[in-house]
Amino acid sequence: MSVKAKVSKAKRNNQKKNKLIKQGVIKKGLKKIRKPQVHNKVAKKAPQQCDASEEESDHGEDMLQMVEEEDLDFLKQAITNRSYGILNKVKYSGRQQAISLAKPKKKKHDNDETLENEYENQIEDTSVKRIRALLPVKTQKGLVHQEIVEEIVEDSEPIKKGTVFETPQNVDEEEEDSEEGDFSLHETDIDLSKPISVTQLLATRNETLRQKKIHIGTLSSGLLENPEEKVTNLRTLLNLMDDETPEVFFTVRKLVIMSLLEVFKDILPDFEIKSINLDGVKLKKDTLKLQKYEENLLLYYKKFLQKLEKYCFWLVKKKGDSRKISEEEVKLSELSIQAMAELLSAHPYFNYAQNIAQVVVPFLNNPRKNVRDLVKGFVCNVFREDKKEEITLKILRLINSYLKTHAQNVNPEMLEVLLVLNLKDVNLDAEKEQDVKNKKLQAKKGRLLQLSKRERKRKKKLQELEKEMLETRAEESRIVKQQNQTEIMKIIFNIYFRILKNSENRKMLSVCLEGLTKFAHCINLEYYVDIVNVLSHLLKQDWLGYREQLHCIQTIFIMLSGQGEAINIDPTRFYVNLYRDLLTTHSGKTHKNSIIVLKTLIDALIKRRKKITNKRTINFVKKLATFSLQLLHNGSLGCLGLIKTLMQLNRSIDILLDLDSSGGEGKFQPEIEDPEYANASNSALFETVLLSRHYHPVVRKISRNIASGVPATGDGSLPLEYGKLTVEQLYADFDMSQMAFNPPVPVLKSTNPKARSKKRNFADLAFEKECRDFLKVMKSPGPFWISLKIN
Repeated sequence: MSVKAKVSKAKRNNQKKNKLIKQGVIKKGLKKIRKPQVHNKVAKKAPQQCDASEEESDHGEDMLQMVEEEDLDFLKQAITNRSYGILNKVKYSGRQQAISLAKPKKKKHDNDETLENEYENQIEDTSVKRIRALLPVKTQKGLVHQEIVEEIVEDSEPIKKGTVFETPQNVDEEEEDSEEGDFSLHETDIDLSKPISVTQLLATRNETLRQKKIHIGTLSSGLLENPEEKVTNLRTLLNLMDDETPEVFFTVRKLVIMSLLEVFKDILPDFEIKSINLDGVKLKKDTLKLQKYEENLLLYYKKFLQKLEKYCFWLVKKKGDSRKISEEEVKLSELSIQAMAELLSAHPYFNYAQNIAQVVVPFLNNPRKNVRDLVKGFVCNVFREDKKEEITLKILRLINSYLKTHAQNVNPEMLEVLLVLNLKDVNLDAEKEQDVKNKKLQAKKGRLLQLSKRERKRKKKLQELEKEMLETRAEESRIVKQQNQTEIMKIIFNIYFRILKNSENRKMLSVCLEGLTKFAHCINLEYYVDIVNVLSHLLKQDWLGYREQLHCIQTIFIMLSGQGEAINIDPTRFYVNLYRDLLTTHSGKTHKNSIIVLKTLIDALIKRRKKITNKRTINFVKKLATFSLQLLHNGSLGCLGLIKTLMQLNRSIDILLDLDSSGGEGKFQPEIEDPEYANASNSALFETVLLSRHYHPVVRKISRNIASGVPATGDGSLPLEYGKLTVEQLYADFDMSQMAFNPPVPVLKSTNPKARSKKRNFADLAFEKECRDFLKVMKSPGPFWISLKIN
């Protein structure tokens, strides 16, 4: 049986190629392929062959001499590491290979099989790893070679090890268990067969986190430098939020959230991007580029908000939800809430602002105090910075709808944000006035219909011109703002009146009354009587606190001192309530109520001074002087400033500066609750004597000014800087809540103590002589009894 000879791959390839050439499938090459010649080891070289080899050798030696040593070393290393595709089939086997690059050396083989194996080994490379050389760096010391290890994976691109950027993987979320040390060790050189130390785990985590930080920072800086060209970096950053690397799971998400927050705050415009259908419209290249950028920006911004919303609702528990939230989840959720609130504050007019408000507003009623304070701060900032009142109106509608469904279980922060609103010129009767105006316009329109065609045409042109003039004066935006403010006030009073009628939550009622006090000047006149009756009923409740009572009384006097002067209501019971509990406030915990008392007294005594008797005013002034003794210096200054103003407006109060009480009516009785019958005119302002020795210099000056009869000039007058300050300014400017004393306390001068006089005077000369003799005995040496015996 004959054995079939083995055919090499090269021969088989040649046979196949020749067959295809004969069939005409491929054309025969112009260059002739030289067959490798095999020589015997013993055979001697022919002279012709020697001449040819010498000729080739000369060319190779010349080429080798032309190459520098550094370049030759680089080529040798490149061949070894297979860095370039053209060198993949060349093998370097030591020093001889370097010469063979320039000089083709004839190899000797024993048989065809060894030649075939060597040829196949040169073609195929089955190594899993290979080293790819990078471009060298030239320094003063010479060339510094760089290289990188690549793993060759079938049907995929090579995975680079040691690089900074890694492709993020999108996997489902799972909790981090960093305390148990569940680190990803598959990318490190740690031997898993041996025990792993904590140091190795921490080192692995720090290295992974460092790479992630560099990745995030590079992407973010590229976005800030050129947002239009690098907008796709947003997609990569969003994918990093889904990274599930166990050791840096939460840290990476926090870093990405803060990075994207700063990026969006910087690149988002202050206006809303509206999508317009431009099908069939030819646009310029720049316009198309801008449109594509805006679409991508909106898309990635929406995805970012959706991820933040998912993290935010980790803090919201529904009925029957018994899951426990880890501390890391709580921190990530709080950071997401902060990011959404900050985006709303920075760009209140950009797209999805209302959607952000829908997510953020319910957290004003979150069980966690820090979350409520965080959201409250940003919502208040939105209210302060909103010039159009549009986003404010949207947020208030959300608050109103939330309060309707959670009326009995709401924290006061939900209402405290309303106190920041600064609404002054709001007319809730604008609709009625508008109806009257429309009727007049309809009548005018009827008269215009009777005009001739020429006159109507002229009238139309005038109306168009007036409309254009309104737009140039921004009158239209002002009208829209007034309409928004009117809607805001309707929602606010709707909230307050609903709480007054139904709620018994003391904290909610306190904030509601405080807000009602602030916006009382905007209430419709037709509701005054009903509100006064409701507040009067509240004052009779035993569970109502003193601060809430003050807000009730203050609201009533604000309404009665404005448009409510025409209402026939007897406010005597409110004066009695205010006078009776005036001394409840002191310099301790209740000192913060002193500013409410002062504002209420301004509305009750100054704005209504023409409707109260002199007796009532004098009794209030006397009690105010007593009240000033138990307050801090800013509260005392507020009381003294109010007394000074009342004495300037009503000269009958000067009777309190007269120490002669013979001309009064009866005896002063401070314990009587009604200020009409306390007979303070039989007393005097003795409190000014104590206040003239107060520790605060301004209190001393104002008290002496009052004791002198409030002169404008001359002896006892006040400096101009203090004389023009109002009651509220005196209270605020000299407030010490920030630990700053106004005016500053002067530094005491360092003085040497005076030397005491050593001279002593005696009334009895004999006693003086006896004392001096005794001192002499005590100063003499030896025991004093011996000296006494000698003497």
